[in-house]
Amino acid sequence: MVQEWVDEGRIPGAVLTVWRRGEPLLEQAYGSAQTHSYGTGQYREGPSGPTNVGIEPLPIAVPMAMETVFDLASLTKVMATTMAVAILVDRDGLELDAPVSRYLPDFVQDGREGVTIEHLLTHRSGLPQWKPTYYHADDADEAYAYLRSVPLEWPIGEGRHYSDLGFMLLGRIIETVAGSTLDAFVLNELYRPLGLTATGFGGAATASSPGSDGRGYAATSHGNPFEHRMVHDPDFGYRIEGDPTAWNGWRRYTLVGEVNDGNAHHAYGGVAGHAGLFSTARELQVILRVLLDDGEVDGRRYLGREVVDRFLESTGDGQALGWQVPEYGPASAFSHTGFTGTFVLGDRASGVGLVLLTNRQNGGVDAATQYPDLAALQRGVALAITGGDRPDGG
Repeated sequence: MVQEWVDEGRIPGAVLTVWRRGEPLLEQAYGSAQTHSYGTGQYREGPSGPTNVGIEPLPIAVPMAMETVFDLASLTKVMATTMAVAILVDRDGLELDAPVSRYLPDFVQDGREGVTIEHLLTHRSGLPQWKPTYYHADDADEAYAYLRSVPLEWPIGEGRHYSDLGFMLLGRIIETVAGSTLDAFVLNELYRPLGLTATGFGGAATASSPGSDGRGYAATSHGNPFEHRMVHDPDFGYRIEGDPTAWNGWRRYTLVGEVNDGNAHHAYGGVAGHAGLFSTARELQVILRVLLDDGEVDGRRYLGREVVDRFLESTGDGQALGWQVPEYGPASAFSHTGFTGTFVLGDRASGVGLVLLTNRQNGGVDAATQYPDLAALQRGVALAITGGDRPDGG
């Protein structure tokens, strides 16, 4: 299925790994890590907004490899932020039912004192799903000040509304409780003890020197055309307050080793609770083992079994704590996706971990400013691996 999607030009490339209890069953790289040039850094106005100038297909695409490092997008929420919260809960540093205001005392305006840590983890805080925080903030402190001012859009605890803003707040809570930056905390308490070397925030490459840290990155978007339309087109499904022309820091080049998410890049310097993490498929499998092996890997305990159970228990509406509960596959499965084209799934019953990372954005957006929808591919691969049938059209 993955090879078909690459052959048909639906995605530029992918890396797929399947492990069972720490042992690789399948590892394969497909297609290309980068298919387009970096561009000139200029925009040309078009009928649907600005398009990038000089971003053209490469004469020879960069091949994908097992060691290719991906921008994980929202996998950050589970592979960094949720894991960090679980570690702090395990150490009695955080309480899931405690109000956010216990840890951030100034988070109390307009009923916010009713928002708990669990509300944030389950996307039931009532916070908006997304806002262009970079219109209001140049750093994490300014971003937090803005988040405190944003009105709640739904009653607290009533209904699941997937929210980047909630995980931005979780990142700040972790830093406050741990007395450490989010990236340093997960590096020192999780990634480094697990022996990971390619997993971390921000990426070291820049537009002027992509790959300058010696690693090979999967290229993502050509600037931020999707977010540009989110802000500028009121019919695109987002309602943004204020003047969309008030900020014009849009990136105008192919992103390689630089976080795609605009809020993570512009407002948080690459380190945020909702996005910013980079890793490889193999190293994500190692992190999955912490959960699949009940908190212990190679004789070292990272989490108590009861904490793992609590975080992977369904809270309804396809949501656990941080993790999602897929509507397909085994009842013991948990999963998450990322906007750049990333997907992980674990099945506690069988001990199987599935990681499928793609660079779906590197081909560019279509006429409707959309990227390829990977839901059918992710579902199809997950069902094939976990013993289900291939769905129609998968």
